[in-house]
Amino acid sequence: MTSGKRNRPILIVGAGVAGLALGNFLLREGIGCVVFERRSREDVEQRQRAGVIDTRAARVFRKRGLEDRVVGGAPVEPSLGFRVDGQPRPLALSVEEHREGRLCPQQVLVRNLITVFEQDGGDLRFGTEASVEGIDGERPCVRLGDGSIVEGDFVAGCDGNRGTSLASVPESRITRHTHEYGYAWLVVLAEVPATQQTVMAIHRRGFAAQFGRGPRASRFYLQCPLDDTTEEWPDERVWSELEARFGEPLAAKGAIVEKQLLPLRGEVISPMSHGRLHLLGDAAHIVPPMSAKGMNLALHDADVFADALIHYYENGDPSLLDAYSDTRLREVWNYQAYATWLTDTVHDAGDPSYRGEFRHMVARADFERLYASATANRLLSEFVAGLN
Repeated sequence: MTSGKRNRPILIVGAGVAGLALGNFLLREGIGCVVFERRSREDVEQRQRAGVIDTRAARVFRKRGLEDRVVGGAPVEPSLGFRVDGQPRPLALSVEEHREGRLCPQQVLVRNLITVFEQDGGDLRFGTEASVEGIDGERPCVRLGDGSIVEGDFVAGCDGNRGTSLASVPESRITRHTHEYGYAWLVVLAEVPATQQTVMAIHRRGFAAQFGRGPRASRFYLQCPLDDTTEEWPDERVWSELEARFGEPLAAKGAIVEKQLLPLRGEVISPMSHGRLHLLGDAAHIVPPMSAKGMNLALHDADVFADALIHYYENGDPSLLDAYSDTRLREVWNYQAYATWLTDTVHDAGDPSYRGEFRHMVARADFERLYASATANRLLSEFVAGLN
């Protein structure tokens, strides 16, 4: 075991979207950093998640001079199909202001960010256990699995809701604002091409959806009780239930390669800054996948935190770092409000069993406003522009 110490200005814990984006942003400005990731490179690069970079995130990459090297995919098109009680319900969307968004699966974005970071000389360490220490001192550090210590000026905690960064903060200093929606999604990844990018079903049996994941795969979602298990959902039941909720046979059925149960919940950690530790992405906030904003919120965090660090090193002024938590929480709560409204509306409009017929009818009325209200239509357009 070694007791040597090595220095880097910024220690980034976690090689997800937030950590990799931040590392690339800092390298472009000549600010040294090192990224620690406990998982293998293969695990990081193959994890399939969100599929769209929204307009604001695309502009962030352009501002950093990384758009051509990192952001691929086709422009976002107004492709959204609802099926209500088994019948198609077309919805015209106003998406002109969102056309800078790109269809780019998260695993593609992550691979691109890794490649660019390494090409530019970044220090990225996969398969590395790292615990965060000393966040209240002048020189916070991460302790590696071999006992060595890497010190820095600041720690960016980008390792998720159960990571070592958040665990390094005493619970007495954290306020966890948590909302449990009361149901789960069965999430199914299948080798089925999507006929359109997104189809969502509002049905009394429960919500269902199909989101395209590249040219040959789709993710399907089925609302189910919290106490369901994947064993209760054999392939035959998955296909049968999807067809019942969509109200028509599926155009294709392929091999199901993954199933998992995802309880729907939202959470916000307050504050997002603790001494020399600043939290980004899922380490600070979780929005339900219905909101389609998790990946983009992480990119917004990285952009704001990078600007604060640049300002600090160029001007010796910590004011933007001091304001980071308040700045981000204002936007995070706006997104949570939107996510809660949209999630409740599409689920309650279909399924009356959870919150009763009164909420079911209120949600139906709210859903109808999407067709009559320009404001509601704009909100849904923002959702389409950030689908995940």
